[in-house]
Amino acid sequence: MSAAWRWTPWPVLLLLLGGMACGCHRPVAAVASLEEFTGSGWFEDITDTSNISFCHDPGPVSGHRLPQIMGSGCALLDFDNDGRLDVYLLHNAGPDSASRNTLFRQQADGTFENVSSGSGVDFAGYSMGVAVGDFDNDGWVDLYVSQYSGGRLFRNRGVLGNRWRGFEEVTASAGVDQPCWGTSCAFFDYDRDGWLDLIVVNYVDYDPSRQCRDASGKPDYCHPSVFPGTTARLYRNLGRTANGSWGGFADVTVQAGLSRPGPGLGVVCLDFNGDGWPDILVANDAQANYLWINQKNGTFREEGRKRGLATGLLGRPQADMGIAIGDVDGDGNIDVFITHLTEETHTLWRQDPPGLFRDETASAGLATPRWRGTGFGTVLADFDLDGWLDLAIVNGRVTRGAASDTEYLDPFWRLYAERNQLFRNQGRGRFLDVSLDNASFCRTFALGRGLAWGDVDNDGTVDLLVTNVAGPARLFRNVAQRQGRWLMVRAIDPTLKRDAYGARITVRAGSRRWVAEVCPAQSYLSSCDPRVHFGLGNLSAIDELHVAWPDGLHEAFTVPRLDQQLTLQRGQGKKLLP
Repeated sequence: MSAAWRWTPWPVLLLLLGGMACGCHRPVAAVASLEEFTGSGWFEDITDTSNISFCHDPGPVSGHRLPQIMGSGCALLDFDNDGRLDVYLLHNAGPDSASRNTLFRQQADGTFENVSSGSGVDFAGYSMGVAVGDFDNDGWVDLYVSQYSGGRLFRNRGVLGNRWRGFEEVTASAGVDQPCWGTSCAFFDYDRDGWLDLIVVNYVDYDPSRQCRDASGKPDYCHPSVFPGTTARLYRNLGRTANGSWGGFADVTVQAGLSRPGPGLGVVCLDFNGDGWPDILVANDAQANYLWINQKNGTFREEGRKRGLATGLLGRPQADMGIAIGDVDGDGNIDVFITHLTEETHTLWRQDPPGLFRDETASAGLATPRWRGTGFGTVLADFDLDGWLDLAIVNGRVTRGAASDTEYLDPFWRLYAERNQLFRNQGRGRFLDVSLDNASFCRTFALGRGLAWGDVDNDGTVDLLVTNVAGPARLFRNVAQRQGRWLMVRAIDPTLKRDAYGARITVRAGSRRWVAEVCPAQSYLSSCDPRVHFGLGNLSAIDELHVAWPDGLHEAFTVPRLDQQLTLQRGQGKKLLP
């Protein structure tokens, strides 16, 4: 971190920077649009009826402080183990702000109750991203919150009697203190020892005294190239000690070979080369992406260019932000989509053959959308259950543009607001822009950042949670016309008492395969449903469901019927050869 940022008191900076962000108003559609929206489409905004009331506070609107335009994210998680997804939302206004991170518990009737008070995670700060995972294997999901200038780790204390006891902070004792600007983060088991490790992607060494201007000479947010990139941090989970207590984390960044700085924003931990070991993909802003391939000995080797994910087709780095993963063309390989600036083109990389990726953005129909946006959060999921993964993107600029004619936004933010986008997969990875059919999700101008998917109402379809800079968080219920059947699969390792992060699940019916991996940390600064969702089209039955567990065990499970939530436990299937 720069000396100026480490030692400049933030209250002094507040006085220098001037006015505070305005409060949220109810979001309304743009007063004037170039296009006519044809319907409410696939999603219904149920924020108000769900009793979710949250307005993101980015702090001062003057001074163009870079962290305020970059966050914050969100999480869908089941912190109390009642089978219903809850919501955690973040602020980015500083530790002296009255705005505190907010935890909502889902009630039996589908509404949400604000349970922040006494939760242990209702703190103020420069919160950016959130990772969810049970790092101590006690059966209760824990939280890591990345921040501008550090991050904080919280242990879920679980339920005693009928009372949930909240979270307790263990940052210092767990050994995860760090001074850098953390962005996306993820729990994953890189050494396959049964204990979830932690990767924190860091952005730039920001100096708030540096002022930047746009082409017209007006003050604006700085480009990341103005500041040096920083190094991601990898923390190895030490597991149980001799006396049975949890031993915390050790910073193994250097030993693991990850000491390469970059302006990291997005991260996904996934088996990218098919060897059964989790790798790390980092989306770098205006620099080549990093693909760290697991060497199975505690170290990683960077192979982004070798495997085709460092840059797009033209070989030039772009402003890489959010990452979506999924098999878009049904060939059994997981593909990658990364969002970019309004002036650039988002990129879809198809994986073929296994372990190698190529830019197929144009052939997929994604190079010429109805409008362009600066994308952050992004999700690949089968919204209409036709058997093919669709695409959602939340947009919002980072440099000044044309003012949107949107009444609910403060005039300062109207210069950065854009509309979200939806693309329908027509089959085998060919997408059609259906944004105009989705007024609820796509018509409102905002500064979209976080996007998390999950089956919030447990009806078998994928719902969406969105966060906006200086705007309200919004919950969208999936109301798309169903085109087929579905399965929602939760993979559990009972010996570890938790979801089997990194388990790869394959559904086979005839010659068609559906493949997905248990990977909640996706999109941008966000954590999604830990369950795996499959839209299956017009199938009446499947032939086999196969799980490759993180420790290398392969098992087959029978599925007697479709349209159900299925919990699979390691050791209860038919053992297969790898």
